[in-house]
Amino acid sequence: MNSVVRHIAIAREVTSTDFRGAMRQLTGGVSVLTAGRGKEISGMTVTSVSSLSIEPATLIVSINREASSWPLVKRHGVFGVNILTSDQLDVAERFTGKGGLKGAARFAGAEWVTRVSGVPLLVDALAAIDCEVEDIIERHSHAIVIGRVLDLQLSARTAALAYWQGQYVAIDRDEDAVRLAEVSVPGPRATR
Repeated sequence: MNSVVRHIAIAREVTSTDFRGAMRQLTGGVSVLTAGRGKEISGMTVTSVSSLSIEPATLIVSINREASSWPLVKRHGVFGVNILTSDQLDVAERFTGKGGLKGAARFAGAEWVTRVSGVPLLVDALAAIDCEVEDIIERHSHAIVIGRVLDLQLSARTAALAYWQGQYVAIDRDEDAVRLAEVSVPGPRATR
């Protein structure tokens, strides 16, 4: 593998406040990462999930190494990614730890199943993806986890939950597609 290392001179120090403000400009899908098995389960709300490869099916997620889910992902080597629907705001909020909820208490109020890995997967999620850890890259406060998809379940629902500018936003494929088409960037004009 070829790697290029360069020294980059930084004109000024980028503050965490500035960086957080810049990242709020990026709209992210809201998912709940689940980890552990049996009674030793936990989870967290994340917007850092992305596909990595279709063949083989893999994804990446960034996990804060101070999160309660992190030791479970490392120990068991499996995790779930549950892509939330727009009406699952309560699930997203519970898994942020609001109200002091921790561990298994965050799973109350929703229906969960287990598949191949044994981690809890949300029954009504837009997609619930069962993963095995393929690789971990630890950098700074977080770890980038590469997960090989073992199994998944899809929903016929069409409205997703997103996060933008520090707020949750509902995006409905059927309702918003028309509005997006009206404001989308026009393509190249046909010549006659």
